[in-house]
Amino acid sequence: MNIPESNLPRVVIIGGGFAGINLAKTLANKNIQVVLIDKHNYHTFQPLLYQVSSSGLEPDSIAYPLRKILKKHKTSYFRLAEVEEILPEKNTIKTSIGELRYDYLVIATGTKTNYFGNKDIESNSMPMKSVPQALNIRSLILQNFEKAAIANSEAEREAFLNFVIVGGGPTGVELAGAIAELKNNILPRDYRDLNPSDMRIHLLEGADRVLPPMSTHASEKAEKFLKDLGVQVHCNTFVKNYNGLEVITNSDLVMQSETLIWAAGVTGAPVEGLKANALLEKANRYKVNKYNQVEDYKNIFAVGDIALMTSEDYPKGHPQVAQPAIQQGKLLGKNLLRLVAKKPMESFIYFDKGSMATIGRNKAVVDLKHYKFGGFFAWFIWMFVHLMSLVGFRNRVIVLFNWTYNYINFDKAARLIIRPFKK
Repeated sequence: MNIPESNLPRVVIIGGGFAGINLAKTLANKNIQVVLIDKHNYHTFQPLLYQVSSSGLEPDSIAYPLRKILKKHKTSYFRLAEVEEILPEKNTIKTSIGELRYDYLVIATGTKTNYFGNKDIESNSMPMKSVPQALNIRSLILQNFEKAAIANSEAEREAFLNFVIVGGGPTGVELAGAIAELKNNILPRDYRDLNPSDMRIHLLEGADRVLPPMSTHASEKAEKFLKDLGVQVHCNTFVKNYNGLEVITNSDLVMQSETLIWAAGVTGAPVEGLKANALLEKANRYKVNKYNQVEDYKNIFAVGDIALMTSEDYPKGHPQVAQPAIQQGKLLGKNLLRLVAKKPMESFIYFDKGSMATIGRNKAVVDLKHYKFGGFFAWFIWMFVHLMSLVGFRNRVIVLFNWTYNYINFDKAARLIIRPFKK
């Protein structure tokens, strides 16, 4: 791997997500050698992936090079690799480019799409957990518009213009709203030979309301906003199967659709090698204590979505969103410095800053501890928070410019089929 040997304790971080990069930043230029390993050479701002898939943003505006984050960190290194196995008895990891010894190991691998064991859905649906997957969705949506314009029958056209989104959480709600804006603002101008009323957007949610993790106030507002945009919301509805064309649900609802986007849940992305009891099998998350130490290991930690830390307030673990990952990454950095200095570590206490979701232009919902509201003000707050959370000044400027342009012109400028998608 060509990592120089030194007298400094070595911290190896697997994963360049929110937890990983905040941990690396906290350890920057301290008396610790940091090695960050990821299978991509960039950090992805996942909350805005849906805007890439709906042609609102280009992918490079929500991705940031990991080497650029570390460039001023004199004792930090990045390696592009996949970690294949942890060998805890040797304090070593095995990767696609070789083995590496560690003094402290931090697992920050996040999550992957959960298909709940349904292989047909896994093979035929569209996930949205990475930039390449978001680009696949963008290409498929635009390709379907092109195919609908030359379809030979109504049934064929209906299948191309039927968009089914499974999962009524923040990702599904935000994506449904963004595709609805494509229907309302782009289709009438770009595809004058298509009737916008032929395009249908279905949002399927297994619970009795959309945005189940948020308040009932937010759910009711969000559902109203979605219906105002023309989205058909189906609650208490599960997808039983999807063969690439026919969507079969637990109700009488059967649809023909060339596009099913799966946003119905995630599961942890663990690494092979640790004891079976360290992993909670049902959630695929590592059981950690209040210092983020993995059960039965003193020098192996897990942070972010892959970590399951239970407490009185969070008996099922913290929500798998950005804030717990950011806060855990920052505190673990401080705790590792304390550990090296032979000082006691601090317990992690999650500070819930609230949750929010946007449903389109001037429409969003925000849940704070003492306040719940929706509409334009919530949308403005959502934009400001997400803009300031982006990594890199350039990305903030580009996203702000795109949002301003889109708002003024009712447009989505990134309508490009750069890489045609084939099922």
